[in-house]
Amino acid sequence: MQTDPLFQPLTLPCGVTLENRLAKSAMSDSLGDGRGNPTETQIRLYRRWAEGGLALSIVGEVQGDPLAAEKPGNLVLGPLSDQTLLRQLAKAGTTNGAKLFAQLGHAGAMTHSPTGRPKGPSALDLPGLRCAALSLREIALLPSQFAQTARIAKAVGFSGVQIHAAHGFLLSQFLSPLFNKRTDAYGGSITNRSRLLFEVLGAVRAAVGHDFPIAIKINATDQLEGGFGEDDALEVIAALEHTSVDLIDISGGTYFPGAQSASDSVGSGPYFAEFSKAARTETSKPLMLTGGFKSAAQAIAAIQEGAADMIGLARAFVIDPALPQTWHTGRTQLPFPRFAHPPEGGITAWYTQQLIRLGQGLMPDPDANLDDALFAYNLRDNERTHLWNARFGNRP
Repeated sequence: MQTDPLFQPLTLPCGVTLENRLAKSAMSDSLGDGRGNPTETQIRLYRRWAEGGLALSIVGEVQGDPLAAEKPGNLVLGPLSDQTLLRQLAKAGTTNGAKLFAQLGHAGAMTHSPTGRPKGPSALDLPGLRCAALSLREIALLPSQFAQTARIAKAVGFSGVQIHAAHGFLLSQFLSPLFNKRTDAYGGSITNRSRLLFEVLGAVRAAVGHDFPIAIKINATDQLEGGFGEDDALEVIAALEHTSVDLIDISGGTYFPGAQSASDSVGSGPYFAEFSKAARTETSKPLMLTGGFKSAAQAIAAIQEGAADMIGLARAFVIDPALPQTWHTGRTQLPFPRFAHPPEGGITAWYTQQLIRLGQGLMPDPDANLDDALFAYNLRDNERTHLWNARFGNRP
């Protein structure tokens, strides 16, 4: 164990040390109570992952603006938040020396329209995706909104934050020439398209101080023709070298309607390892590689080959919530389920429903029906939509 690269500590530039190299990367848990607060199931889930031996968990899609949420099961850090429940979540997720980061989200064009107001860098009118364009005044307010969310995250006991600039959400939309058609200072060149990301990073750092970890999640590519690609991604990563960011999480793909997410791939290995090796030549910042890991051998190879300093896994932690402990003693392939002809959103729904079982102290059910999971997932969203709008007063 002393020489296993997966179980060596990693000290971030801010001085915080992660106990090993295994992280539960951000998922859209959608386990909130419909009012922006954690549930007991979610609290128990993050305690269970921490007790399983990971170094870091990241809670996906923690919102500052409830009218820009991706799902009515997201958490909200704001004036209406139940800080007692948030503190309980933070305490549970930091059991056993683990760190718990809040992923600072803003869905932008992909805001859940029944609960919010979809707005992106440019107006869109596409099948399943319509939004208005943000004004310059609205853009100018975003860094301080992210900073306020980060400030609350620190106050309630989260160990750090991650700025979400991947998977087609707002900051990713700004980075993409496919969705950002602006002709002002926030559109055109990659320098302009990344301007908001760097303004957000600066504001968040000013809000939380120099010794609080800040990660950024960025796509290697959004896997869409004409979208954000590897050359632009490498340029952004090179620029991040000159900032105070502590960890760069590399992923890819989008969740735009009709687009296949990288996590639904049937590939046999890490999705973005070759890109991450190229990124290593552009920055000395710690790199976290997320997506496609199915065995300890793959994770070890990514670290030994210089593709990553941290390994991000999401669905693997659903299949085995004590994955680090398992990998201490064995190197078995994870038993991921296979789905023939899944409906759009069905695989995500299946894994999300399994999170409920984990939070109840159960193991995942490999025989759970995909259609039943999707029905339950959508039904829960519909039920929580009413709670969300009553809480936050949305009038789309």
